[in-house]
Amino acid sequence: MKINEIINKLNYELLTNFQINENLEANGVYISDLLSDVIGNAQKGNIWVTLQGHINIVAVAVLKELPLIIISKNGTVEENTIQKANEEDIILLKSQDLTYQIACKLYKLGL
Repeated sequence: MKINEIINKLNYELLTNFQINENLEANGVYISDLLSDVIGNAQKGNIWVTLQGHINIVAVAVLKELPLIIISKNGTVEENTIQKANEEDIILLKSQDLTYQIACKLYKLGL
């Protein structure tokens, strides 16, 4: 599914500068708050849902080639995390929804 469609349909707060890229797609979802778990198990192209908001999430997303991170439960996202995500072209969304609710919405979208 196209990332721009996901962003439009979820209507979550966009934290980073997002340039519409018609070719950018997500192929699944990975949900975890443990960085080592994401490193070991997330697949290239997955959307990552987490409570974490520190700068290390960007490093993991770059390493695993995860184009989009959704921060659940209105989690705090550090300013340096947003800045680094912008530098690395990682999209950050923030939601007040619980992680479970985000997962349900992503499932309904076909992910």
